Amino acid sequence: MMEVFHTVSTKAILLGNEAIARGIVESGCLVATAYPGTPSSEILPAVAKFADELASPMAVEWGVNEKVAFEMALAASFTGVRSCAVMKQVGLNVAADPFMSAAHFDLKGGMLLVTADDPGPHSSQTEQDSRYFAMFAKVPCFDPATGAEAKEMVFDAFDLSERFGIITMLRPSVRVNHCRQSVDLGEIRTRDEEAKFVKEPSRWVCLPASVKVNHPRLNRKVEDIRTAFETEFSKYNYEVPAKKESVLGIVASGVSFSVVMDMLKGWGREDVSVLKIGTPHPLPLKMVTEFMARQPKVLFLEETYPVMELQLPDRTGILGRWNGVVPGAGELLPEVIASILAPLLGREAGPGGEDPLLKQALEDLKVTPRRPMLCPGCPHRASFFSIRQALPNAVNPSDIGCYTLGVNQKAVDAVVDMGASVTMGSGFYLAHKASGTERPVVSTIGDSTFFHMGLPGLASAVYNRHSFVLAILDNSTTAMTGGQANPSVGTKLRKGDEGRKVDIEGACRGCGVTFVKTLEAYDVRKGKEVIAEAWEYARERREPAVVIFRHPCMLLRPEQSSIPVRVDPGKCIGCKFCINFFNCPGLVFNEETKKAFIDERFCVSCGVCVSVCPHGAIEAVQEEGR
Repeated sequence: MMEVFHTVSTKAILLGNEAIARGIVESGCLVATAYPGTPSSEILPAVAKFADELASPMAVEWGVNEKVAFEMALAASFTGVRSCAVMKQVGLNVAADPFMSAAHFDLKGGMLLVTADDPGPHSSQTEQDSRYFAMFAKVPCFDPATGAEAKEMVFDAFDLSERFGIITMLRPSVRVNHCRQSVDLGEIRTRDEEAKFVKEPSRWVCLPASVKVNHPRLNRKVEDIRTAFETEFSKYNYEVPAKKESVLGIVASGVSFSVVMDMLKGWGREDVSVLKIGTPHPLPLKMVTEFMARQPKVLFLEETYPVMELQLPDRTGILGRWNGVVPGAGELLPEVIASILAPLLGREAGPGGEDPLLKQALEDLKVTPRRPMLCPGCPHRASFFSIRQALPNAVNPSDIGCYTLGVNQKAVDAVVDMGASVTMGSGFYLAHKASGTERPVVSTIGDSTFFHMGLPGLASAVYNRHSFVLAILDNSTTAMTGGQANPSVGTKLRKGDEGRKVDIEGACRGCGVTFVKTLEAYDVRKGKEVIAEAWEYARERREPAVVIFRHPCMLLRPEQSSIPVRVDPGKCIGCKFCINFFNCPGLVFNEETKKAFIDERFCVSCGVCVSVCPHGAIEAVQEEGR
């Protein structure tokens, strides 16, 4: 294989995710796929951007879900080309089935899996550690400490993948994904390989009998990779020795290393030795154990689970999660690491909790922190209000996305994962049926999530004749993760690359649904009527009914008529119904006057709240000249 290098000698300040994307393009990857999910969402759009700028022939596509994205990339690697799949940590749950199988294949082309983790978590339903999945599947994992290092690791991960015929994982965490750093924009590798799939069923067909050969081979690969990590990857695995006699040794991985080094420098400590590990699985055991033997005591810092700790033959001599020195949950923020290090180094940890300067600034600016809520004018708010008004006693399972925030309107009763709103609808129906009772069930799901994982549950509900209403909240984008396209939108990432829009109504009818109605989400009166009608249909016919509430996301700034509103203080009785059940940032309650009012800083004049107040206190304002 021959590689041609085109020199691009420049630097740029990039988001960590953009640095990863740049590495993917520069490495000669030909197929990149993903499903959006914070903190990974910016990677694939940046891949498309850099691919366009550098005239790369690579294919860049969103998969309908993470499993689909992973399997597309995996098949591409079977042909000998480099491929990459990108997702967040809970997305790997969806792709776990092919991921576990992929580890047993002897891959032809390099394949990189980028899984962005969310310690905290900040925008996820778990703070699980993808490195555990690397251990589970027995694949090598790179854990970057910075965005620039993450970019560099992309190249080595592809090379390692091709060298050992194994999928490799790059696992940045949220602080690496969203850092900004000066990054070298280096040489672009143009690889002369073309896709050539050779029919070898013994290699590419995953059979139980193959495990007898594949699993022992995989075990050998892991040990060979461990040796490589011990001897060849000193740029990621290295010691920063103490300048004075060491009083503490720290083994740190990922962003924890960056935090520790900054902290020790700020404290002026030269009596602490630090071993950086950028390849936590398989752990370079010899390097780690030799480091431990030279230290009076050793602290392990890694996010989020004790992956390095668990690979040690004996943990009794270390400080870490196993003995509670390091917290077993939550992000290792600088203040958390400081609270761990301070007592070990005989110093005060410093003040914890809220930053007093931030607190004072908030007081001076009169900023009142708000809990997360749907944006002003969000069509989902009107849809939820229609559903609650039509069937106030209904059980309302929902899904992962913006619409999870319907909990603020008391319109969401249960959320598990993507697609579960549909299958929970079936479960709630079955529980009531089996106990001889009846209660309406209205599930809510977004357009992207419906295609992601809603279709199988809907087909199952039709087949088994489950009576519930599925409300699909179609805002024509994947809103919560940044406005990415999905099958209901039809657009693609690369310039000149055309997609095809998939009709939600047609997909529902294709699953066998006979009641499918679409309406304008802002029409609250019509929404109440259709939801009530759909439930009666589902109840009488013993089958699911689908209602599609459609209106573009307000962040897309669609053209729409402006309907300014006001609250008539004479009619407002201070019941807070509009606050509790509509929950719009533009509606605020004055605790002194005990009246609601319109906050014009947030109101977008959608006019929907006119239908909300049971006392008619919210009214449209006729503008002059209209």
